Amino acid sequence: MYNANGMKKWFLLLSAIFFSWSVALPAQAVCPVCAGAVVVGLGVSRWLGVDDSVTGLWIGAFIVVVSLWTIKWLNKKEIKWPFKRLSVWLVYTTVILGGLYLNKAFGHPLNQLWGIDKLLLGIIVGAGTIYGALNLHDWLKKRHHDKSYFPFQHIVMLLGSLIIMSGIFYFLTK
Repeated sequence: MYNANGMKKWFLLLSAIFFSWSVALPAQAVCPVCAGAVVVGLGVSRWLGVDDSVTGLWIGAFIVVVSLWTIKWLNKKEIKWPFKRLSVWLVYTTVILGGLYLNKAFGHPLNQLWGIDKLLLGIIVGAGTIYGALNLHDWLKKRHHDKSYFPFQHIVMLLGSLIIMSGIFYFLTK
């Protein structure tokens, strides 16, 4: 049985897909969409009632992890320049913090912990936490003949450290 309307819908769907592929832009090294997603994520977490210090932990971890992914990709492509690690981290940090600043996410006088903006404090502690967890994982792995002590140790240590810090900040701000 031939269905003209069904064939027409399939043709339009496939045409739209092929058209979108033909005009798609390549991904950028510093993705503004990522920075926008962080801003949207902050808005959603505020809407859900999550404290900014907890959200900041995850944003800080995001900055470190995306920076390390980018550095790994650059190394794989053998792209080199002086201070590569620092400059990649600074670019991501500037883009994300700049997006948050432009959206007025910082600076409310009642949104402080220990005299520091909760979001900024969370970002700093989150970046330090994830960096520390990565170094601890590498140290443990070296002590164990370049093997993890248990499956998914890397992921457990990273997520576990962020969950523990989230719990600490949750109880500090209640």
